[in-house]
Amino acid sequence: MSDIGADPQARARAQRRGIILLLIASATFALSAAFAKAIGGRIPVAEVILFRNAFALPALLPVVLASGGLAGLATRNPMSHAARTLFGLMGMVGAFYGYVHLPIATVTALGFTMPLFLTVLSVPLLNDRVGWRRGMAVLVGFLGVVMMVRPGGEGMRDAGLAVTLCLLGSVGWALAMITIRKMGEAGESAVAIVFWFAAGSAVLAGIAAVPVWVWPTPVEWALLAGIGLVSALAQVLMTVAYRTGETTLLAPFEYSGIVWTTALGAFIWAELPEGWDFAGMAVLVGAGLYIWHREVTLGVRR
Repeated sequence: MSDIGADPQARARAQRRGIILLLIASATFALSAAFAKAIGGRIPVAEVILFRNAFALPALLPVVLASGGLAGLATRNPMSHAARTLFGLMGMVGAFYGYVHLPIATVTALGFTMPLFLTVLSVPLLNDRVGWRRGMAVLVGFLGVVMMVRPGGEGMRDAGLAVTLCLLGSVGWALAMITIRKMGEAGESAVAIVFWFAAGSAVLAGIAAVPVWVWPTPVEWALLAGIGLVSALAQVLMTVAYRTGETTLLAPFEYSGIVWTTALGAFIWAELPEGWDFAGMAVLVGAGLYIWHREVTLGVRR
């Protein structure tokens, strides 16, 4: 690390490598979303979540072994892991339900409300101070959501439940991020956080799936396996990207997910966003980038 920091060329190469890896990770997450949408609504959401995590666990084993095996999974915060798992499940329910009932680009955009909810929730839960500039950015971001959803508008009239669950899912992801931050401050390892989340989610989703179980067809088995394996690969790529490059440089490139999911939705399902959809996405992404700029680049919360 010190050599990279001292050598401008090495640092530039590391930054380029991080950006490329993060762009690939975002595209890979979009592919996982496409797999989920291709399954449709025949397989219950609980079952999709079960296999998303069950197929991801084997892919995580090399990471676990490289981190000391069972010793690396030791935890002093079981209740924090339980809370993180429940919050993460909220996020997955919203996303997977949304993929079936909404354009995948819309689901991705609604997922980018997470920084907005994180900003709001950080005040009571983390005692953070949020000034008027970031407060206005949050309001503008939610205005972008209204522009996309257009309550009562054609195309969204019957999608109220899906939009609501997507937004509740973003609240869940925001709460999960706050929980992860607290766990990290308490000394919990990253591999323990990731592994126990996958294992706990698989168990809880498996229990929820029993009463509504539907046996997948061979094609659906392949898609379910693809969701789990591709999601695990995307997570690894994103982790490596952030270890390779600088967080302040890389974070905005996560918004490339909008591009990938829009392209997949257009080419596979002819989901062509309308002018208001594009405008809402632009406003929402702009608000998220402004919050990132204020907090990460400038280091202020006002």
